[in-house]
Amino acid sequence: MAEKTQQKAQWTIKQLLEWTTEHFSQADVEQARLCAELLLAEVLGCQRIDLYIKFDHCPDEEQRGRLREYVKRCAAHEPVAYVLGKAHFFSLELKVSPAVLIPRSETEVLVTQAIDYCRHETNRPTVAVLDLCTGSGCIAIALAAHVVETEIVALDRSAAALEIARHNIENHALAARITLVHSDLFDNINQANKVVFDLIVANPPYISAAGYENLPANVRDYEPPEALLGGADGLEVHQRIIDRAHPYLADGGALMLETAYNQAEQIVALCAASGYLKEITAVRDSLGHKRVVKALKK
Repeated sequence: MAEKTQQKAQWTIKQLLEWTTEHFSQADVEQARLCAELLLAEVLGCQRIDLYIKFDHCPDEEQRGRLREYVKRCAAHEPVAYVLGKAHFFSLELKVSPAVLIPRSETEVLVTQAIDYCRHETNRPTVAVLDLCTGSGCIAIALAAHVVETEIVALDRSAAALEIARHNIENHALAARITLVHSDLFDNINQANKVVFDLIVANPPYISAAGYENLPANVRDYEPPEALLGGADGLEVHQRIIDRAHPYLADGGALMLETAYNQAEQIVALCAASGYLKEITAVRDSLGHKRVVKALKK
């Protein structure tokens, strides 16, 4: 966006979008056009669709300056969600920072399964839910927003992540039904009012040590390693959850775990070996990958 100070060239929205998209494409930024639209819409304080209604509008110098700074950061592969400080998940806007994993569409499969369970697969008047590794709070918030008959305890071992989750919970007026606890999995569960749950959900770290090195730069270099790394084989946290969940899960209650696209069969086997889980199934995402493992307590 080199601007000739002598000529004071005017840049229209159309030109800015085209230039930024091309710049991102050359820098191998994923979804270059979408990133350009998100940044420019933020700068102009409008919706993405509005950009196409006023293609010939010329943003002012202050707006172009903000856009330049955003573009520099994204071209260096900083995720657009961190640049803007927000992400969208299950039609909800959430605050994010490098303290938390950016919510992804794959995790919406887990939320959909949890909503279905709470609405149709249990007859509890109020469903007690435990959300492990809550991060930004996206799972707990989406579930609470769509099923009012829920009381949720959300845990995370990161105090910084819990501050982000607290902001999001309060922003969506859900503090009365979501309790946050600073805990590495079940370690401090006694701080919550409930210690037995009808549903336990988790999107735990599941990237293997080798897989971590091969992640895209915008993930490996910016998102919190503790929210990504699941041990040497990527299954360490899943194993810990399955080993310890038994006393915290009500009889007939459900355990739901998100997995990497190629881990589901291994996690199904871990659930089967636990001795206390039954009806173990894997649910596919929109790409056909087995993304969520579900099981019931015997």
